[in-house]
Amino acid sequence: MKTVILAGGKGTRLAPYTTVFPKPLVPIGDRPILEIIVRQLVRQGFGDILLSVGHLGELIEAYFQNGHRNIPGLQLDYYRESNPLGTAGSLAVIPGLKDTFLAMNGDILTTLDFNNLVRYHREQRSALTIAMHRKEVPIDLGVLETDPLGELVSYREKPSYSFDVSMGIYVYEPSVLKYIPEGRYMDFPDLVKLLLEMGEKVTGYRSDDYWLDIGRREDYELAQVDFASRAAEFQVV
Repeated sequence: MKTVILAGGKGTRLAPYTTVFPKPLVPIGDRPILEIIVRQLVRQGFGDILLSVGHLGELIEAYFQNGHRNIPGLQLDYYRESNPLGTAGSLAVIPGLKDTFLAMNGDILTTLDFNNLVRYHREQRSALTIAMHRKEVPIDLGVLETDPLGELVSYREKPSYSFDVSMGIYVYEPSVLKYIPEGRYMDFPDLVKLLLEMGEKVTGYRSDDYWLDIGRREDYELAQVDFASRAAEFQVV
């Protein structure tokens, strides 16, 4: 099965680390996060990988070259975006996506079992499956609830709320690609909304595995600590 890793973003939230090199190459331990992802995929049997690169993509290509990073079983190709097309738009112009395929962001630290995700997708016979994680969001304020007349009904001091959030890892059927306009910008949330409007089946696969989106400086710092303390769980040896 082919896997597309989206590695073309500018990573502006992670500045200044991303000023001189792309976010997928920021190191976690002694390896870039993108190499950790690639090694995990290969170890789980997903060695046919295409990197969709854009911003500073030449540095990613220089690092991986043709996959010669001492990673047996890796078949690596590149798609180079001349213009940003968004997290869904680039898929419409990538050649060879004729069968079920995996797609994911290139800045995720996780212990997710990709085979279980694909198996669930096929069992559900979905057009698209989104890996999701339960996220606790603390509110550092007192939260008030009032009736229509403004009288206080309840008060909660610094509550936490739980949400199912996208892990940035997806399984697609190739039929989804017909909804993505070729050569035009489209982000993933817009694609999901369109699929729902068109009556396509979209499912969520809830995972309790470790997951961290390395989007902010504090997330990056946490990733360093977590990876150092549980490196064996990430299957990168």
